Amino acid sequence: MIIGIDIGATTTKAVSIENGKLTRKVKIKASDAVTAATGAFGKIVFENNIAIQTIDGIRITGVGASSITNDIFGIATSRVNEIIAIGTGGMFLSGLDNIIIANIGTGTAIIEANERGITHFGGSGVGGGTIIGLAKKLLPTAEFSDIIDLAQTGNLSRVDLLLEDIMDRDISFLHRGTTAANFGKMSDNAGSEDIALAIINMVYQVIGVLSVFAARARNVKQVIVTGNGSGNKLGQKVLADITGMYGIEFLYPADAEYTTAVGAGLTNR
Repeated sequence: MIIGIDIGATTTKAVSIENGKLTRKVKIKASDAVTAATGAFGKIVFENNIAIQTIDGIRITGVGASSITNDIFGIATSRVNEIIAIGTGGMFLSGLDNIIIANIGTGTAIIEANERGITHFGGSGVGGGTIIGLAKKLLPTAEFSDIIDLAQTGNLSRVDLLLEDIMDRDISFLHRGTTAANFGKMSDNAGSEDIALAIINMVYQVIGVLSVFAARARNVKQVIVTGNGSGNKLGQKVLADITGMYGIEFLYPADAEYTTAVGAGLTNR
């Protein structure tokens, strides 16, 4: 058995890999890399009654991996390049071998993965951290679940300048309800729910369009969405609208938020 651990900026995830299969998964929040790594390891071991002697190794990745310089609890611990982990995990969970991956965490990394190798295509500083950061200044809450709840009843037309505000017909492949400028209207009567929706819309539009450009550059018709931001239903709706405009499909494999930890566990290096 191999334990894969992804030490993220805000959340750390651990998975167990046995005979090439994902068998268990956990996630925790911790303030530093050592606490995160040991905490996630302890959680997956003790919650699942795993005998230490059955663990052949621990493979760590993520922004906090460089802070772990010794073996964890005496078990051989190796570090895996995060880009390799994302690509390996994305191919494994999607079952596809020629993909573009949008890994949405605090920011967003875009990865190209195929039989020729795994490379960092690019990315953006826009991601879940952007949502939380803007919410701290613009909303009465910075709790992600509360932001989502607010956004459920938001009206985008009170915050975003839409094409219908400046055009009397569709333009090119863009319908009149498409955002022309994020936060370009900001009506006096815009409420917290409208602003919450506008923040999510802006973040996922940026991620979606960048992903489309990457997919088109590599002649790929699908983008695999992974990371903490992959399960956001409102974000998925924004990406679905982008599919309607550009024809690039966004896919959400099972256990997508654990992609990087899975990839670390599967990488033998």
